[in-house]
Amino acid sequence: MHESFKLHDYPEWYKKFKEQAKGTQRRHVQAKFWQNYHPKGRAERIALGLGWVLIIILRLKPWCSCEICQSFLTSSWSSEYNNLCDWYSHLLRKSPTGTIHVHVLGNVITANPENVEYILKTRFDNYPKGKPFSAILGDLLGKGIFNVDGDLWKFQRKMSCLELGSLSVRSYAFEIVTSEIQSRLIPLLSSFADVNGNRVSQSVDLQDIFRRFSFDSICRFSFGLDPGCLSLSLPVSEFALAFDLASKLSAERAISTSPLVWKIKRFFNLGSEKKLKEAIKSVHELAEGVIRHKRENGVVSSSHEDLLSRFMATINDDVFLRDIVISFLLAGRDTVSSSLTSFFFLLSENARVVRLIREESDRVMGRENEKPVEFSQLREMHYLQAAVHESMRLFPPVQFDSKFCEEDDVLPDGTFVARGTRVTYHPYAMGRMERIWGEDCLEFKPERWLQNGVFKQVNPFKYPVFQAGPRVCLGKEMAVVEMKTVALSLIRRFDIQVSGSGQGPKFAPGLTATVRGGLPVFVRERME
Repeated sequence: MHESFKLHDYPEWYKKFKEQAKGTQRRHVQAKFWQNYHPKGRAERIALGLGWVLIIILRLKPWCSCEICQSFLTSSWSSEYNNLCDWYSHLLRKSPTGTIHVHVLGNVITANPENVEYILKTRFDNYPKGKPFSAILGDLLGKGIFNVDGDLWKFQRKMSCLELGSLSVRSYAFEIVTSEIQSRLIPLLSSFADVNGNRVSQSVDLQDIFRRFSFDSICRFSFGLDPGCLSLSLPVSEFALAFDLASKLSAERAISTSPLVWKIKRFFNLGSEKKLKEAIKSVHELAEGVIRHKRENGVVSSSHEDLLSRFMATINDDVFLRDIVISFLLAGRDTVSSSLTSFFFLLSENARVVRLIREESDRVMGRENEKPVEFSQLREMHYLQAAVHESMRLFPPVQFDSKFCEEDDVLPDGTFVARGTRVTYHPYAMGRMERIWGEDCLEFKPERWLQNGVFKQVNPFKYPVFQAGPRVCLGKEMAVVEMKTVALSLIRRFDIQVSGSGQGPKFAPGLTATVRGGLPVFVRERME
């Protein structure tokens, strides 16, 4: 080991490293360090590892003895709650302000609508995504819209707003969804369906079906590429597998107690970080291949319908294009499939809601259940719209979202937020707060969204499922239309019953809500 670099120097070196390295410069400083101090022997590698462990211990602050932190560190909360989000919901309900502080994570968590508005709108500039969040998804999303702040975000926001707001793009998206339903989704579920009481012996994982459906749809819309994941044979897509793995392992970075854990693993190319690097390489290579093919064949025009072709008409940087489109893949695939999975879980336990959706659709469309719905007809179905929003109130596809405080601040409820603190608003918990939704907040009740039979939106800071303020989701309307189109097509044609004990879903860690073990269902063709 370099004679001027010893174990007791690590904390000071690390501090100096943090001060010197800003943004992309940090990797250059890191590389320079490794060239000078690369350990050759086993003892030196052990010393290096111990030095990093010391830093991690110092950063974790494990000495916090408050009840919340001790429960988090020991996972004692899991003896009473199936999901971390349910434990957080309990804590936030108990808090007089609807805000808690998990000191060992440096995280302020809130379910207070006034705080949410303050973070997402009033002091928007003081609560960016932040470098810690950008680092988590940076290898996968690069400089895509969901991973940047400032001018890069503004540029992509403006460009995306123009494209997603155009009638031709929305019509194209609706055509893709409709064709995917009619040519693949319905035939696939029919192949599993019980007809005339002859139940098939095996259930089907509806979550997997929706993930395949969403992946096919968003790839066609974003890339003009059809992976064919929803074909009757349910083929394995290497692209989908790589994308799933990259998303999963990136999410695991976010739930790490300290970012130093995954950063060390990435530095040494070990374990999950080695797998993540390989998965991201596969995703990037396919995306870059599609871009290269379009350029070579002249498929670059705003007159083309897929997003990539339209963006290529104004952007020449292919790496930037790749990052933009992969961001849309991530947002459009997982959120829709998660929302649909939760919706059918709730419908399986609420036959009354299924009946009312069918009655409304019969009034608008007639009783012929094989006829695809038209966009204009969807707009007349207020109860369906209410049911979809009510489902996402209880089971938002993104259960929480975090920002990082730029400068010391005080939230409207009086909570002090120090510079650099992670600030999380929690839509999952907000949907379970009596002070927001009333005593019946745990009930699946679409009627709460209706006034005289007409759907009525609520304050977005009370219901931040699609974020709110300047960063509100641009694809919100398209996502809701896709959900309604899929749900209505299946509700009118099939009876779908969840298999199992009827307990609430257990979620796997991830960027979006994913049911651990999937959602096994039995499907029966309706005979009416």
